[in-house]
Amino acid sequence: MSLLSIAAVKLSSSVLKLAGRGGSLPGEIGLKLDPASLKKLKINGPVVLVTGTNGKTSTANLIASVFEASGYEIISNRKGDNLREGITTALLSNASLSGSLGKKALILEVDELNVRHILPNLPVSALVVNNFFRDQLDRAREMEQLIESIESVLGDYCGTLILNGNDPNTYRLSLKAPKAKVVSFGLDENRYSVKSTTEASEGKFCPKCSHPLEYDYYQYSHIGKFHCTHCDFQSPDLDVMLQDVNLDENTFELNSTRFKGPYEGMYSMYNYAALFGVMKEFGLPNDAAIKVFGNAPHPFGRNERFEKKGREVILNLIKNPTGANEVMKVIEREERRKNVVIVLNDREQDGRDVSWIYDTQFEKILNDSTNRIVCTGLRRNDMALRLYYSGFDPKQIHVTDSLQDALHQVFEEDLPIFVVATYTALRESRNIIEKEIAA
Repeated sequence: MSLLSIAAVKLSSSVLKLAGRGGSLPGEIGLKLDPASLKKLKINGPVVLVTGTNGKTSTANLIASVFEASGYEIISNRKGDNLREGITTALLSNASLSGSLGKKALILEVDELNVRHILPNLPVSALVVNNFFRDQLDRAREMEQLIESIESVLGDYCGTLILNGNDPNTYRLSLKAPKAKVVSFGLDENRYSVKSTTEASEGKFCPKCSHPLEYDYYQYSHIGKFHCTHCDFQSPDLDVMLQDVNLDENTFELNSTRFKGPYEGMYSMYNYAALFGVMKEFGLPNDAAIKVFGNAPHPFGRNERFEKKGREVILNLIKNPTGANEVMKVIEREERRKNVVIVLNDREQDGRDVSWIYDTQFEKILNDSTNRIVCTGLRRNDMALRLYYSGFDPKQIHVTDSLQDALHQVFEEDLPIFVVATYTALRESRNIIEKEIAA
């Protein structure tokens, strides 16, 4: 192990922390000094990678917390630095100068395009995959290319794949990993399941024979119970299956035990199912999950809640049609009159192509309970035009070039506020919300 690369990462990480910063720069330095840094680490504990289009931050944080509640010391990139450089920062800054990480559990969120860089270079015990959806085409490329990049490193993988068995795009990974153990998770049919869908979906064709897939039911998008019309590819008999899902109460049943999750939405139920897939694989106790659920903080910008004088403000990240549709469903369930702020940017981290807003069902919130929608951000006019085309009353569509003005407007009215923002607007939105609350 290169002593120089570890020392450089530790020193630069310490300097950045003193400046109130973190991130991937130390890892970038470490990899330049020793490109094989990760492969040379001495690891004696479990290594869990979490990836997928939507929900990987929340899922990875829940898994890390449950390992902690089960008595493990952990190392995790909780702040979401999920590229190779950020993961290198997290690991090398916690390693001894000899490169040892001891018996700590490593719980790492990994960007989908970076799995091919991380999986071959660590002794991965389990790879958890939540889902695959179309996402930021200019960065993540077509979904097929993304999946193939992960499949390319699975041929010799001997650990466990913990896969969403309701997502054909995820479960197909098992076809390319002959040496891996597979644990599948998902949801049983429930009161929210539908027989057909108009949502943007990518799971239309069989990965084995290219014939159409048929669904017994959908949970959302292309997530549901599927089977090929021509060959034997189908949803597996789930190893972990959540039953009696109640999205109003955020509850579900698993193995005759009732659980109440901390987060809203159908997508959160799949995060819980993934968590229990990991717990099943590593023998972690239910009590640990119950403890974590009772104290779980909302991840930054993921259904994050604030309050001012009894009025709720809810902040959510949106970045692709499927994730945004699930956020729209959360807003739709709020029957009280409310205001909505949509912050749409198109910087590199957001994705330059914003055509996905036309595959998002904003119509779900264009009703009498929505008092007004304020559009801001670099592509505010595109967002307002999208709402106008949907028939929303133009008098209820407000456009402003100032995010601060947009939020100040809605704070002046005594109504619940929903703020949805793309990546580069998320932190600024949060900061302004906190200032408005403190005022």
